Amino acid sequence: MKKLFTIALILLAVTAAFAKGPKNQYVRIRTAYGSCIIRLYNETPKHRDNFIKLAKQGFYNGTLFHRVIQNFMIQGGDPDSKDTTKNKPGAELGNGDVGYTVPAEFRDSLFHKRGVLAAARDDNPAKASSGCQFYIVEGKRFTDGKLDTLENTRLKGHKIPEWQREYYKSVGGAPHLDQNYTVYGEVVSGIDMVDLIAAVKKDKNDRPEVNVPMTVELLSKKECEQLDKLLSPPTS
Repeated sequence: MKKLFTIALILLAVTAAFAKGPKNQYVRIRTAYGSCIIRLYNETPKHRDNFIKLAKQGFYNGTLFHRVIQNFMIQGGDPDSKDTTKNKPGAELGNGDVGYTVPAEFRDSLFHKRGVLAAARDDNPAKASSGCQFYIVEGKRFTDGKLDTLENTRLKGHKIPEWQREYYKSVGGAPHLDQNYTVYGEVVSGIDMVDLIAAVKKDKNDRPEVNVPMTVELLSKKECEQLDKLLSPPTS
């Protein structure tokens, strides 16, 4: 009897190990300018789970990238942008929400490098994120001198780690947003979509002259497992 119980425990452990599923959740954003795949960070569980919830509901489908600034970022997720009485060309968007915020989840290891997904927010003192609006960083490259200036001005003394400095100098990003807006994912495929949208013609409010709607879908368990395997660092 004791032997059978031990075997049962082993079988349960093996089953549980295989039932864990993918390590990360990935989402696909589709637009007329192509598509990109984003890995949501496990280090920011509140933002990750909120984005998954909204994507499952189809919340983002039909919303617009309503604010784009080349060499900086593209912003979307405003529910008002689906409203035909509000999304006419020239109308100002960006004030729509879902009636709640998400607490800030700042992590020293997560920064505004090129391609990250981050949460927009208003000027609240807790730096809580919008429950739905987000942006993807296109970014630009910085010199050491410009990074030093940012540390002493916009970042109010926050020191950018050397390894992050190297990234900002070689690849680019938006370092002035670090520790002020929550970063909770990154583009792992299709960054060209971001560059193309950031380059479109826009009005004085940085809104594209031609609407840029999106659809957002969660990748399947199998797709996520395949991406985890593809993107995992090689073992020695």
